[in-house]
Amino acid sequence: MAKEPTLITLRIDVDYPYPSRIRSFIYTAFGVKFGKDYLKNSKIIARMINESPKNVRAYWFFTPKTIPDLELLSLLDNERHEVALHVANNPSEELKLLEERTGKKLRYYTVHGTARFFARMMWRRWNYKAPSIPKDFPLESFYKFKTRGLDVICHSYSIEQSTKIAEHAVANGYVLHIHPIWLFQRGKINYRGPFYETLRRILGVDEEFETLTLRRKIFFTMARDVREYEKDVIPTKEFLEKLRQRGVDIFTFIERGWCFAIQNPSSSWVKENDNIALLRVTSFEEWWNRIGKKTRNMIRKAEKSGVKIEIAEPNEKLAEGIWKIYNETPIRQERGFPHYGTPLESVKRAIFSSKNSDYICAHIQDELVGFIQLIHGDNIGVISQILSLQKHWDKAVNNALIAKTVEVCANKGISWVMYGRMGNHPSLDKFKQNNGFTQFKLTRYYIPLTQKGKIATKLGLHREVKDVLPQPIKYPLIPVYNWISRTKMKVKLRLKH
Repeated sequence: MAKEPTLITLRIDVDYPYPSRIRSFIYTAFGVKFGKDYLKNSKIIARMINESPKNVRAYWFFTPKTIPDLELLSLLDNERHEVALHVANNPSEELKLLEERTGKKLRYYTVHGTARFFARMMWRRWNYKAPSIPKDFPLESFYKFKTRGLDVICHSYSIEQSTKIAEHAVANGYVLHIHPIWLFQRGKINYRGPFYETLRRILGVDEEFETLTLRRKIFFTMARDVREYEKDVIPTKEFLEKLRQRGVDIFTFIERGWCFAIQNPSSSWVKENDNIALLRVTSFEEWWNRIGKKTRNMIRKAEKSGVKIEIAEPNEKLAEGIWKIYNETPIRQERGFPHYGTPLESVKRAIFSSKNSDYICAHIQDELVGFIQLIHGDNIGVISQILSLQKHWDKAVNNALIAKTVEVCANKGISWVMYGRMGNHPSLDKFKQNNGFTQFKLTRYYIPLTQKGKIATKLGLHREVKDVLPQPIKYPLIPVYNWISRTKMKVKLRLKH
């Protein structure tokens, strides 16, 4: 007999009507409505539940100020969802109101917590006591079920850890408790969220979003695919609509002009100039003859200094070696080094979860002194990281690593190698040029999906400051940027101690 799939049970407390807490406060306290995003996050969650291939049951607890509109009710109109009451002040009146407005018979209730003064003002609950539930109240308490706060878990742990904790809780019969307002944002006072990525994984939906990264800029959210250099990104109308529903204002991607051209791009897409450092690989011998004598001598110097280059399998020893490189110094190339202080466990997770990658490693005897993570994409190899121990920089470790990378790509028939962008770090740009990389200009598209996205692109806020500044102004400012970066790192380290 086939085993029943594990039931994923969700308790969803819809206590804020808008994604913004400020707007929710104004609406709840004064009844003033804003915009078209009423219960927006709840609708996103409902669609995710409906699209899930897994066995899901959701209990939606609404307050008098978050009564579902017709759009949300249509999404809840199937056996996966059940409407319930989130008591704010008057249980009996609120039950009657919710049943009348939704046309549904309710079974369960919970009580809205308003311990903080701000929340008590919203709901005009002037003491700490929760409203008393009458003994003859016709609804059952949902508190009889054991729950785990998914949005709380996601605040404290990484996405991978949160997913494991949540899946373990589900397997042990726990209900996952969420508040839609923390779907995308992180709480600073009550320590919740964001939980979208973890919920997406638990429900097994939005797989096309797996490699997307979201970035909040001023008043809008921008998304891009982290694999945009490794594969051709061709956004469809359905994909863009889904992004808009998920709260994204702008989607950005590049045209991989070295191997692909977008046919008839929409006139609504905003074009900007971008670039990458690109190397065409035909054979190792051709590259060797093309680079300068000085670079060839640096590679020979590494070999004479005892540097051995090989491809390493992801394992504990590799993780420990990379961790030591990360934590050798807080300052690299005159800037604060973002990987400094990374825990060993985080390095292990990153290495063991990496896909389509080669780790090209440099050793002196048994010590890892440098590495390149080379990601294999469609018709390109992307140098994701290249780092070496500073104490061995006199041995030209990075030059030897680049040489091995070219050899690996030539042997595997990879025609192109990418090494970041050019134009933001003069000394690094020089190193790239010496090793055969040239600046390849390409087009970056920005697609505004919402009114906020349109305003942001009209004002030019979608662009990075470093890309807006002309080179004659930007280059003199680089030492200033480096000083700020170093200072921030020093302050961070002092605060830790």
